[in-house]
Amino acid sequence: MAGRITPAEGRYGGKDAAERRAERRGRFREAGLEWFGAGPGFRATRLGDLCKAAGLSTRQFYEEYRTLEDLLADLHLYVNEVAEKAVLDVLPGVQDLPATERITAYVHAYVRGATRDMRHARIAYVEIVGVSPRMDRQRLERRAVWIDLVSRMADEAAERGELPPGNYRIAAAALIGAVNGLMHDWVVGWVDATLEEIADELLQFVLGRYKITI
Repeated sequence: MAGRITPAEGRYGGKDAAERRAERRGRFREAGLEWFGAGPGFRATRLGDLCKAAGLSTRQFYEEYRTLEDLLADLHLYVNEVAEKAVLDVLPGVQDLPATERITAYVHAYVRGATRDMRHARIAYVEIVGVSPRMDRQRLERRAVWIDLVSRMADEAAERGELPPGNYRIAAAALIGAVNGLMHDWVVGWVDATLEEIADELLQFVLGRYKITI
């Protein structure tokens, strides 16, 4: 009969177990984005409200996550991956450009990727801060990924003669710290600026800090 699980296929409603689980996780993620990133925020969200928004049960939630913090951790990694992909996607098309043009493309791609959905920005820069020691570790570990990426870009610029030889990891750490601080203050409304102004300010910081030569 249609709609029943068949042992041979392991399908229900035309979907196998992996597809059903992916669909459930996607619905919980979307509900988390809405409640954590646009609604009352992580600390004020109740499990029952989130499950209702997802159209799923608490039992189904516990099949995917142990706690709401697990969902926040999942979303934090996801929104960072979206922003990182936005930067990586522009790399092939700008490799032959002068340094200032490459960096401009990188910075603007990052800002667009991080803020294309403002729920992403709120989770990445606001909701994740100070939740727990575990989340602080994850935040620092994900920051280290960005520091590695910026360091590699600086090393490539040095190889091209656009920067003097040296260790640019400290500068990369300072840059990522500045980015996170400015983006946090902008998201919560402490900085009155357009997104373009934010991108331009970050660009000037990068160019000044690395003293790019043309």
